[in-house]
Amino acid sequence: MTIFNLFKIGIGPSSSHTVGPMLIANEFCKLIKNNNYFDKLDNIKIELFGSLGSTGIGHHSDVAVLLGLLGENPKEVDIDTIEEKISKIINSSTIKLLNEKEINFSFENDLILHKNKSLPFHPNAIKLSIYGNQEILFSKIYYSIGGGEILCEDDINKKSTKEKEVLYDFKNAKELLRMAKENELKISELILENERTYKNKEQIKKDLLNIWQVMKDSVKNGLVQDGILPGGLNVKKRSFKIHKKLKEEDGHDPIVFMDWINLYALAVNEENASGHRVVTAPTNGAAGIIPAVLHYIITFLLKEENEEEVVIDFLLTAGAIGLLYQKNASISGADVGCQGEVGVACSMAAAGMANYLGATIEQIENAAEIGMEHNLGLTCDPIAGLVQIPCIERNAMAAVKAVNAARMAIIGDGKHYVSLDSVIKTMYDTGKDMQNKYKETSLGGLAVHYVEC
Repeated sequence: MTIFNLFKIGIGPSSSHTVGPMLIANEFCKLIKNNNYFDKLDNIKIELFGSLGSTGIGHHSDVAVLLGLLGENPKEVDIDTIEEKISKIINSSTIKLLNEKEINFSFENDLILHKNKSLPFHPNAIKLSIYGNQEILFSKIYYSIGGGEILCEDDINKKSTKEKEVLYDFKNAKELLRMAKENELKISELILENERTYKNKEQIKKDLLNIWQVMKDSVKNGLVQDGILPGGLNVKKRSFKIHKKLKEEDGHDPIVFMDWINLYALAVNEENASGHRVVTAPTNGAAGIIPAVLHYIITFLLKEENEEEVVIDFLLTAGAIGLLYQKNASISGADVGCQGEVGVACSMAAAGMANYLGATIEQIENAAEIGMEHNLGLTCDPIAGLVQIPCIERNAMAAVKAVNAARMAIIGDGKHYVSLDSVIKTMYDTGKDMQNKYKETSLGGLAVHYVEC
């Protein structure tokens, strides 16, 4: 398992509801083409279940599926042409699969969102079926399991072929710390050695710096964008005005650093809510937290250190923590609530921040534990199914919380009562006990208890 499963370049507003469905539709089309169905089919039907069905419109799941059918992928799709491509499909009642096979397609009848129907394995499910002469030719079910990761029904009980044997095969935080200590390695150094199973060291560093560049771009772009977020709630973008105000400050406010951290997180998540390019960290819904903390370090704290090395060290450390959640819990809001997205990102960012501040591996583990402990029970309740309220502000709050968690950890000696492994298990159990209406269905919480101004 690689940290590049956590850090993916894609588009907003959701990794599990936008990125995942696009990848699923793309993979399905390639599958049916390779199995020589292109000459036989004349119709395709897509069904979205569970959280995808209930909040798919707000999360652009419908648009993402259509783009995937066209052969687009989240990393490379030209966001400026999306509206035109979707309009062409709707107006012509046709779609060109992989930009090769054109068939009739009804946006109203062939793309179905089941708002009250779920499949058993995971809340984010998509069934794709192809027909020839009104008879079904082939069908497959996929799941979008969080952070842009997808799983075909055929592979549920199989070990992924992508999983290779790594040098330090830790299963939990206790083993991670033990292996690091026994081999006299920093957590980031241990993860780098594991990543070398998949790529050489130079490529790993290059890819991490590319991830950081996209994160920086999402901050930069968010700061210069003014106006209203799409989706119908008429939520005003705030980053542009906040940035302008902060630049005019006289510098005497002792806690103005919090405003800057908030600003960076807001900027990224406004970009995400606009459907623009961001990095899953580990999800789109939590995409602003790690960039905000890292941007703060680079902009305000960096002294004589090498920026690239600081960035690589931070992302490797944060990635190690993210892998623990991915292995032993979940990073899907539809599965365990927002604690699995914002909570995990906060935990990852806290570890990265603590590492930058010179923490021991025990203090890093403590920082990650604190970051999650105070996000336990966090529900996923987006108003109107849009990744806007409370999602955008929630990223800003968690980014500041991550810095605080790191500070608290380095004040201590690394010893603490609740281990990171315990808090990960608690998060997962809490998520499974949470009622479904609080898990990305927009059927509970703030999604139903708000008054429009």
